[in-house]
Amino acid sequence: MGPRDRDDRDPFDDIFRELSRMMNDMMGDDVGVHVQGNDAGFGDDVHITTQQDDERVYVVADLPGVQKDAIDIKCDGRTLTVAAATDHREYEERLRLPVRVDEHSATATFKNGILEVIFERADSSANIDLD
Repeated sequence: MGPRDRDDRDPFDDIFRELSRMMNDMMGDDVGVHVQGNDAGFGDDVHITTQQDDERVYVVADLPGVQKDAIDIKCDGRTLTVAAATDHREYEERLRLPVRVDEHSATATFKNGILEVIFERADSSANIDLD
């Protein structure tokens, strides 16, 4: 193995990526839970999970040290963006939702550092009347 063949990747990245994949495989597909990894955005400080049932999608984010008025939430029906700032850091996390949602139906609460956002699921298809 010469200098050109050196692998500069962090060996722990592969381990954590595999653990995250296994958790999502174990929990995500069967019970509608998705655990967001810490690849970017808020990093280790924030944990975001999604859960869904037949009618709604629930997103819960742990935002330690963030004040309510420093949070900005946006959704385009498929991706939820949560941005926040503290005195020390600015955060932005983009979360791909498990299904399409009606972004206009969203309700959000923030209490004790926990952000909860609830969406109604969007109809995946529309009825077409035949004349």
